[in-house]
Amino acid sequence: MSITIVGLGPGDASLLTREALEILEGAHEVYLRTRRHPTVASLPTHLRVHSFDSLYESEEEFAGVYKKIAAQVLELGGRPEGVLYAVPGHPLVGEETVRRVLALARERGCEVRIVPGLSFIEAALTSLGIDPMDGLQIVDATTLAERLHPNLDPDLPALVGQLYSRRVASEVKLTLLNLYPAEQPVTLLRELGTSQATTETLPLHELDHIKDIDHLTTLYVPPLPQASSVSTFHDIVARLRAPGGCPWDREQTHQTLRQHLLEETYEVLQAIDMEDDEALREELGDLLLQIILHAQIAVEEGSFTLADVLETIIEKMVRRHPHVFAGLQVADADEVLRNWQAIKREEKGEKEDKPLWDMPLSLPALTLAQRAQERAKREEVVSPTRDQLFEQIRGALDQMPRPDDEEELADQMGIVLFALADVARHLGIDAESALRTTTVRYGEQIASDRSAARGLGAHHDPSG
Repeated sequence: MSITIVGLGPGDASLLTREALEILEGAHEVYLRTRRHPTVASLPTHLRVHSFDSLYESEEEFAGVYKKIAAQVLELGGRPEGVLYAVPGHPLVGEETVRRVLALARERGCEVRIVPGLSFIEAALTSLGIDPMDGLQIVDATTLAERLHPNLDPDLPALVGQLYSRRVASEVKLTLLNLYPAEQPVTLLRELGTSQATTETLPLHELDHIKDIDHLTTLYVPPLPQASSVSTFHDIVARLRAPGGCPWDREQTHQTLRQHLLEETYEVLQAIDMEDDEALREELGDLLLQIILHAQIAVEEGSFTLADVLETIIEKMVRRHPHVFAGLQVADADEVLRNWQAIKREEKGEKEDKPLWDMPLSLPALTLAQRAQERAKREEVVSPTRDQLFEQIRGALDQMPRPDDEEELADQMGIVLFALADVARHLGIDAESALRTTTVRYGEQIASDRSAARGLGAHHDPSG
């Protein structure tokens, strides 16, 4: 079996490597993935040229096309004369058919000769005048279009290859908007590697407004103007903890940071309760600082890394959402929660009769009560109706013991509060937030009353 794969370069035939040109001139026939490439018109005239373009019309998706092309290349390679297969650019840059050919060849123990070619990357670097060693990220447009959040670091430049249609451009735009602002400048690179090569910079939100997007189009996304990535933030925290860093940060441990983690969590909750987006943005950053600090301390202790933390939660989220990632059918959100708890019990060997299902007792009391009540409902534990709860509250209040019986008084008050939390749950109200809001209003009203009283005093005329 003989399979040779040649890279045709990014554009004009002048960019063919000498090795590729010699092989093409010495061959009798060549199979092209597609004729839609500028170099094809300049191939040696004696060559019998075949292409797989017809497969693009017979298959609905590219995956099917690539699978068929790879299978046919392997079959052609089994002939006595073997096969010369030519693809745009470099055979190992953005060429799914080549990856499939190599995989099939490995399975059969066959060797494949790769003849390199310039890729669209070199042509793009020339047009942009940038150095890829500055952290350039390279991603395929179709891969990016399939994601809801881009797998990119916004502090580094990115090159998006094979942006071959307005539809793909639209999908890529939607994905990028999950990380970049709508006004982020991006640059379209057209007909790279040809004398007609052009660049056009425009706001990200206009990306799919451009009509002349085709198979020779590449997208360049520059880094955001201000540092904005988790990796940059983690590096800052690591520097604060390093020798010569901040004395306070260097002294912190998991235990000393405990109170700060709790305080930042409550400040996030306060911003949520206030419906203050600007405050929420800031407080989430403060909370993230605590998380990164704990992760960096773990790195220094050799316990785990932030990547380990993310790996664990990613696996957990995928595993506990089989209705999203594994095709499981569910009727409603309640069934989702029941599945979640069942999967969790299986993972941890959790027993259903474990006190409070092993929920953290450090939770605020009202929150702990409501979570226990919600869990009981999911576990189909019989609980009082709303009317029964009101009756229970009235009965507990009527039977309140004398004030000097503190222990019994506390027990009865606990019953009342627990029942009130359950009533709130029935009504779809978060008891903790409701009480916090009322308490804040109470404090504001006292401050307002005192301010008003001082105002009256200032204007009071004793002689009157």
